[in-house]
Amino acid sequence: MFVDRAEARRRLMEVVERFRERGATSPERALTVQELGLPPYFERAMRGWLGRLGIFVKVDGRYYLDEDRLRRLQERFSRIGYRRGAHYIGIILMLPIGLIISLAIFYLLLFSGARLFPGEFLLILTVVIVAVSIIRILYWRSRRRYWSMRKND
Repeated sequence: MFVDRAEARRRLMEVVERFRERGATSPERALTVQELGLPPYFERAMRGWLGRLGIFVKVDGRYYLDEDRLRRLQERFSRIGYRRGAHYIGIILMLPIGLIISLAIFYLLLFSGARLFPGEFLLILTVVIVAVSIIRILYWRSRRRYWSMRKND
Protein backbone atom coordinates (compact mmCIF):
# COMPACT_ATOMS: atom_id res chain seq x y z
CA MET A 1 0.00 0.00 0.00
CA PHE A 2 2.82 2.44 0.90
CA VAL A 3 6.01 2.80 -1.05
CA ASP A 4 8.32 2.97 1.97
CA ARG A 5 8.35 3.53 5.72
CA ALA A 6 8.90 7.27 5.43
CA GLU A 7 5.82 7.57 3.23
CA ALA A 8 3.80 5.42 5.65
CA ARG A 9 4.92 7.56 8.59
CA ARG A 10 4.04 10.76 6.73
CA ARG A 11 0.55 9.52 5.86
CA LEU A 12 -0.01 8.25 9.38
CA MET A 13 0.86 11.67 10.80
CA GLU A 14 -1.54 13.29 8.31
CA VAL A 15 -4.33 11.05 9.63
CA VAL A 16 -3.35 11.85 13.24
CA GLU A 17 -3.55 15.56 12.44
CA ARG A 18 -6.95 15.07 10.81
CA PHE A 19 -8.25 13.50 14.05
CA ARG A 20 -6.81 16.37 16.09
CA GLU A 21 -8.24 19.05 13.79
CA ARG A 22 -11.70 17.52 14.02
CA GLY A 23 -11.37 17.06 17.80
CA ALA A 24 -11.84 13.27 17.72
CA THR A 25 -9.53 12.58 20.66
CA SER A 26 -11.89 10.92 23.14
CA PRO A 27 -14.67 8.29 23.04
CA GLU A 28 -17.30 11.01 23.50
CA ARG A 29 -16.02 12.98 20.49
CA ALA A 30 -15.52 9.99 18.15
CA LEU A 31 -16.44 10.56 14.50
CA THR A 32 -17.20 8.39 11.47
CA VAL A 33 -14.74 7.98 8.62
CA GLN A 34 -16.90 10.25 6.46
CA GLU A 35 -17.06 12.98 9.13
CA LEU A 36 -13.29 12.81 9.46
CA GLY A 37 -12.87 12.95 5.67
CA LEU A 38 -10.48 9.99 5.65
CA PRO A 39 -9.53 8.05 2.52
CA PRO A 40 -11.13 4.65 1.85
CA TYR A 41 -7.97 2.72 2.74
CA PHE A 42 -8.30 3.82 6.39
CA GLU A 43 -10.85 1.14 7.31
CA ARG A 44 -8.86 -1.56 5.47
CA ALA A 45 -5.72 -0.48 7.30
CA MET A 46 -7.62 -0.54 10.61
CA ARG A 47 -8.25 -4.25 10.06
CA GLY A 48 -4.52 -4.73 9.59
CA TRP A 49 -1.38 -2.93 10.71
CA LEU A 50 -3.06 0.33 11.69
CA GLY A 51 -5.47 -1.45 14.01
CA ARG A 52 -2.60 -3.34 15.64
CA LEU A 53 -0.92 -0.04 16.51
CA GLY A 54 -3.93 0.78 18.67
CA ILE A 55 -3.73 4.55 18.31
CA PHE A 56 -7.13 4.79 16.60
CA VAL A 57 -9.99 3.25 18.55
CA LYS A 58 -13.36 2.23 17.08
CA VAL A 59 -16.47 2.83 19.19
CA ASP A 60 -19.90 2.06 17.70
CA GLY A 61 -18.70 2.60 14.12
CA ARG A 62 -16.90 5.83 15.04
CA TYR A 63 -13.20 6.42 15.58
CA TYR A 64 -11.12 8.53 17.92
CA LEU A 65 -7.41 9.10 18.44
CA ASP A 66 -5.97 7.68 21.66
CA GLU A 67 -3.34 10.35 22.42
CA ASP A 68 -1.94 8.39 25.36
CA ARG A 69 -1.32 5.31 23.21
CA LEU A 70 0.26 7.46 20.48
CA ARG A 71 2.59 9.08 23.04
CA ARG A 72 3.62 5.65 24.43
CA LEU A 73 4.24 4.35 20.91
CA GLN A 74 6.45 7.34 20.07
CA GLU A 75 8.36 6.96 23.36
CA ARG A 76 8.93 3.27 22.72
CA PHE A 77 10.38 3.91 19.27
CA SER A 78 12.64 6.67 20.57
CA ARG A 79 13.70 4.60 23.62
CA ILE A 80 14.53 1.54 21.58
CA GLY A 81 16.29 3.65 18.99
CA TYR A 82 14.48 2.30 15.95
CA ARG A 83 17.01 1.76 13.17
CA ARG A 84 16.56 0.40 9.70
CA GLY A 85 20.16 -0.80 9.71
CA ALA A 86 19.43 -3.46 12.32
CA HIS A 87 17.79 -5.56 9.62
CA TYR A 88 20.98 -5.56 7.54
CA ILE A 89 23.10 -6.56 10.53
CA GLY A 90 20.90 -9.64 10.97
CA ILE A 91 21.36 -10.60 7.33
CA ILE A 92 25.14 -10.19 7.51
CA LEU A 93 25.27 -12.32 10.65
CA MET A 94 23.48 -15.13 8.84
CA LEU A 95 26.24 -15.36 6.22
CA PRO A 96 29.15 -17.76 6.74
CA ILE A 97 31.10 -14.73 7.85
CA GLY A 98 33.47 -16.71 10.09
CA LEU A 99 34.77 -18.68 7.14
CA ILE A 100 35.03 -15.56 4.98
CA ILE A 101 37.03 -13.65 7.63
CA SER A 102 39.24 -16.66 8.33
CA LEU A 103 40.08 -17.09 4.66
CA ALA A 104 40.85 -13.38 4.34
CA ILE A 105 43.21 -13.46 7.35
CA PHE A 106 44.85 -16.67 6.12
CA TYR A 107 45.52 -15.28 2.64
CA LEU A 108 46.77 -11.97 4.03
CA LEU A 109 49.25 -13.89 6.17
CA LEU A 110 50.17 -16.15 3.27
CA PHE A 111 50.83 -13.28 0.85
CA SER A 112 52.70 -11.22 3.45
CA GLY A 113 55.43 -13.85 3.42
CA ALA A 114 54.73 -15.25 6.87
CA ARG A 115 55.67 -18.89 7.39
CA LEU A 116 52.58 -20.78 8.44
CA PHE A 117 52.50 -24.12 10.19
CA PRO A 118 50.03 -26.74 8.87
CA GLY A 119 47.25 -26.23 11.44
CA GLU A 120 47.28 -22.45 11.46
CA PHE A 121 44.28 -22.08 9.15
CA LEU A 122 42.21 -24.30 11.45
CA LEU A 123 43.32 -22.24 14.45
CA ILE A 124 42.37 -18.97 12.73
CA LEU A 125 39.04 -20.48 11.62
CA THR A 126 38.23 -21.66 15.16
CA VAL A 127 39.02 -18.31 16.79
CA VAL A 128 37.05 -16.32 14.23
CA ILE A 129 34.01 -18.65 14.34
CA VAL A 130 33.91 -18.46 18.15
CA ALA A 131 34.11 -14.64 18.02
CA VAL A 132 31.40 -14.40 15.35
CA SER A 133 29.20 -16.83 17.31
CA ILE A 134 29.46 -14.67 20.42
CA ILE A 135 28.52 -11.59 18.38
CA ARG A 136 25.54 -13.47 16.89
CA ILE A 137 24.33 -14.58 20.31
CA LEU A 138 24.52 -11.03 21.68
CA TYR A 139 22.76 -9.61 18.63
CA TRP A 140 19.89 -12.12 18.67
CA ARG A 141 19.54 -11.65 22.42
CA SER A 142 19.09 -7.90 21.91
CA ARG A 143 16.51 -8.59 19.19
CA ARG A 144 14.58 -10.89 21.54
CA ARG A 145 14.47 -8.12 24.16
CA TYR A 146 13.23 -5.68 21.51
CA TRP A 147 10.38 -7.99 20.46
CA SER A 148 9.39 -8.86 24.03
CA MET A 149 9.19 -5.13 24.86
CA ARG A 150 7.05 -4.58 21.78
CA LYS A 151 4.71 -7.41 22.76
CA ASN A 152 4.25 -6.04 26.29
CA ASP A 153 3.23 -2.54 25.13
